[in-house]
Amino acid sequence: MRLNEVEYNHAQPVEGYGPGFFRIGGQVIEGPVITGAEGPQRWGGFEDTAPLLALAGEIDVLFVGTGTEIAHLPDDLDRQLQEAGIAAEPMSSPAACRTYNVLLSEGRRIALAMIPV
Repeated sequence: MRLNEVEYNHAQPVEGYGPGFFRIGGQVIEGPVITGAEGPQRWGGFEDTAPLLALAGEIDVLFVGTGTEIAHLPDDLDRQLQEAGIAAEPMSSPAACRTYNVLLSEGRRIALAMIPV
């Protein structure tokens, strides 16, 4: 078996999460978070569309953790992301964290926006 060292650059895997927080790159962030190539940053939730739309052309897919349970994205957010050419995949936040970490380790152009559990 051959092992390859993964270089995340500024992107860091999600190391953990709990009620109201995420741990990314050793940093605990409370509340909603966006993370990707530029590293983690606080996010204002589904109404805060600007940082998500700024990802247009930079990523191939945006995973959206909707909290404890999977939920549809708000129609306005979904429409804006589609118009910007951003493929969004809503899923529960735990599933989004796992999927993000796997694809990040493969060097994919991805980002993650998530609501805490």
